[in-house]
Amino acid sequence: MEQSNHSPFDVRNRRLTEAKSRPTPSASPCAACGVRHLTVCAALEGPELEQLADIVHNVELEAGQPLFDEGERADYVFNVTAGCVKVYKLLPDGRRQVTGFLFAGDFLGLANQDFYAFSAEAVSPATLCRFQRGKLEGAMERFPQLEKRLLGVASHELAVAQEQMLLLGRKTAKERLASFLLRLSRGAERRGQPASPVRLPMTRADIGDYLGLTTETVSRVMTQLKGQGTISLLPSGQVDLGDLETLEDLAGGY
Repeated sequence: MEQSNHSPFDVRNRRLTEAKSRPTPSASPCAACGVRHLTVCAALEGPELEQLADIVHNVELEAGQPLFDEGERADYVFNVTAGCVKVYKLLPDGRRQVTGFLFAGDFLGLANQDFYAFSAEAVSPATLCRFQRGKLEGAMERFPQLEKRLLGVASHELAVAQEQMLLLGRKTAKERLASFLLRLSRGAERRGQPASPVRLPMTRADIGDYLGLTTETVSRVMTQLKGQGTISLLPSGQVDLGDLETLEDLAGGY
């Protein structure tokens, strides 16, 4: 029997491209995008936006479906337009470190590397805009304002990474969870959503792998905050931040 020369990465990428990625259906679908003001596309208008739309493909993911794996060729960059995507690294001993949760407006894959240095997977049903890296670089050359916008995205990612280092290195379990809830609340506000309640589409294990805590510790601290009246646990994975002052004190500026 003839063996395939395609790697598992190649096969899965082709499936994702064929089944989940499709060209945008109109000349400028970006103009009608409800989160465009949050994305890199916000830097462009009119004919410029139409040119950007020519290089965009929409990607739809189901919860738990990978977008790409660490070590794959970094041929594409993505803008999340709906849902939640987690990015993570697998450590040599098999443990997992979640490095971020991305929501509508967030960009990923921006680092100038030949291969992805992390994996990305949908936490909830998600949609993304996919850009071929070379074509996006060409658009940046034509539209300096797009490059400026992307530099802003990179600066924000650096600030978030620095906050995460502080969170993991210096804060207690309760301080980490308070910081995490407040970060989700601020992010929801930026997207035009209520600051509270916040929705947690990710599992307790995901949160633990992000905060450097065990699943049991995340659940225990949640219960403690609930018992103190600081938060309320609502249906559908929502958390009401009833006592923001206490959370902010715990987070220490998060």
